[in-house]
Amino acid sequence: MKNNDTPRSETVRVTDALRNEIIDGVRNPGDRLVERNLAAELGVSRVPVREALKQLAAEGLVTNRPNTWSTVRDFSPSDIADLNEVRTVFDTLSFELAAQRHTRDGLARLEATMQKGQELSRAGDAVGAHRCAAEFHAIVTELSGNQLLVEIGELLDSRMRWQLSQHDDLDFVATEHAELYEAIARRDQSRARELAIRHLGTSQEQHDKHKERLANSPGGDDAEESPGPN
Repeated sequence: MKNNDTPRSETVRVTDALRNEIIDGVRNPGDRLVERNLAAELGVSRVPVREALKQLAAEGLVTNRPNTWSTVRDFSPSDIADLNEVRTVFDTLSFELAAQRHTRDGLARLEATMQKGQELSRAGDAVGAHRCAAEFHAIVTELSGNQLLVEIGELLDSRMRWQLSQHDDLDFVATEHAELYEAIARRDQSRARELAIRHLGTSQEQHDKHKERLANSPGGDDAEESPGPN
């Protein structure tokens, strides 16, 4: 069957597919990303794969190695600390401004996403709940009404989505999102800021517990470092 995708649409499709696989944990830190193998797997030429890997490297999810294969980025403790420092400023400001400036329609979208996250959490759908959590944060940034903050959020989006995917206690995260929603709905800026700071602490705790669980699972670190699809 003839492939009618343009080079641009193929690149977007491949980028989206690989991004989701990395964030959802299908491809693990250190897994090899070999152009020719990915091209065969995804049914495209090597060009869109090459462009996708460049884009994902710019987003901070992939490490490109000249003249060899790329790998899924293995975030170091220093990388995580840097991200948390930036999120401390970014998230608290986003939630505080959202509480001040949200619109009725925007608040309705936030509530719908929060409720969907609760439903997916109760159903045990980790991937779906993680994606809802990321969408919740993205909507909050939109509700801030600050275009520069939105642009910065787009630069951080993949890293933040990856970090949110490291949360195992889905119910706890969903409960905190419900509390954040209520503070925003009441236009309680100080409460939104307080809860955002606490939520960041939860995010770090969840990340640490997730890493510890993986290390203690059968195979331990070997399971995390095993080569991906070649």
